[in-house]
Amino acid sequence: MKKKWARFWALFVLAALAASCAINPVTGKKELSLISEEGEISLGQETDGEIQRQYGVYADPALTAYITAVGQKMAPLTHRPNLKYTFQVLDTSVVNAFAVPGGYIYVTRGLLAMMNSEAELATVLGHELGHVNARHSIRRMSEMILIQVGLAIGSLINDTFAELAGVASIGIQLLYLKFSRDDERQADALGVDYARKASYNPGPIIGFFASLQKLGDLQGGHSLPGFLSTHPLEAERIKNTTKMLLPGDASLTFNRNEYLRRVDNIVYGDDPRQGYVEGNAFYQPTMRFAFSIPAEWKVDNTPSQVTIVSPDKNAGFILEAEQTQDSLQSYASKKAQSLENRKFLNEQSLVINGLSSFHQLYDIPQQDAETLRVRLSFIRKGGMIYSFTALSSAAGFGGYDTGFQNMVRSFRDLSDPRFLNRQPVRLRLIKPNGLQNLQAIFQANNIKKDGWPKMAILNSLELQEVPSPSRLVKIMR
Repeated sequence: MKKKWARFWALFVLAALAASCAINPVTGKKELSLISEEGEISLGQETDGEIQRQYGVYADPALTAYITAVGQKMAPLTHRPNLKYTFQVLDTSVVNAFAVPGGYIYVTRGLLAMMNSEAELATVLGHELGHVNARHSIRRMSEMILIQVGLAIGSLINDTFAELAGVASIGIQLLYLKFSRDDERQADALGVDYARKASYNPGPIIGFFASLQKLGDLQGGHSLPGFLSTHPLEAERIKNTTKMLLPGDASLTFNRNEYLRRVDNIVYGDDPRQGYVEGNAFYQPTMRFAFSIPAEWKVDNTPSQVTIVSPDKNAGFILEAEQTQDSLQSYASKKAQSLENRKFLNEQSLVINGLSSFHQLYDIPQQDAETLRVRLSFIRKGGMIYSFTALSSAAGFGGYDTGFQNMVRSFRDLSDPRFLNRQPVRLRLIKPNGLQNLQAIFQANNIKKDGWPKMAILNSLELQEVPSPSRLVKIMR
């Protein structure tokens, strides 16, 4: 697995010999760049496919078209108007927005649920356009290439686990790049400028920043980084953004209620139809399966896979599914090809809860590091093969193997309506009467008390405030 990365970095080192500087489109100054615009666009295209496969696109064409329309108002006004910009809504509750090279901009449904106006949306999209136009990711990648840091996650086990889970690729790792304070300040300035040029009022972004700080980083157990981790909101940064505002901005487009109507009925929080944890089990109602999970192991569920990591982070477990007519043995042989330098230990066939399964155990010797051990398990259910990859060090594997095998051997068909018929919570809009405060509105609409503070922040209001009849209020149902 290390070989392909070595080849990748070698190609970039050779490129560095040919060219190490380029003109920044925003500043007009020379800066380090080992990736051409053509290479940037190609990287963006590849990354876009990886992101969509791994995290999923929110299935609401009308909402995506609206987000795209707002973004495209600004695209011709940027420093790189000839790039082909695309805008997508990712189907995750994480509150985040980000961009990858080449003009690919993403917002999550979690972020959309948080905002309260089209002006806020425009300024956030403008900020991400700023990162693309100033080529911040490309410069950061170039710096890492030169110092040969690469995108390693840390330990050998974590690095190998990330690669098996598909998150060690260049594209996915772009999501975890942290920009410098200067980069964020420049992106803020560009976002304000692009929004203003498109006739949007950039002022509401300050209130959005304040709401983010109150809410904190909502990423929780999700694999996408939260907004505050990739866009840290230091007091100085908010102060600087406030100074960028002009008196005339207040007369520009705000569009609160128009925006809120667009996000009405959006899924809020985790969508149980994509899988959920309850008690000591993971349930997937759409694909109709369930399996047990060890206590205190961290579960991360995305459309492409379920990853489960031990509390000490020294062992990991990955579940994936693929539609195929291959036999279990043939499919296992193909999967094992991804394990370079593998050493076969044993294999067996079993019937698990009425389902055919096939299992293999491998060691993966490492140069100058401890040997890793991988258990591959495959279960056929209908036209799908479910692949389980369990990983730890060979020396420590025995301490986790009971948990690994319990997960696999508990895999079963799901038929109980109690677990199959779960529906997601959605944001809904109500029109206040101008007499009740926000707390009374929540209480009247049967919002659980422990959810009041979060819902108040999502409305950018205090619980004791009385919304005017002209201001739509977001609730959960």
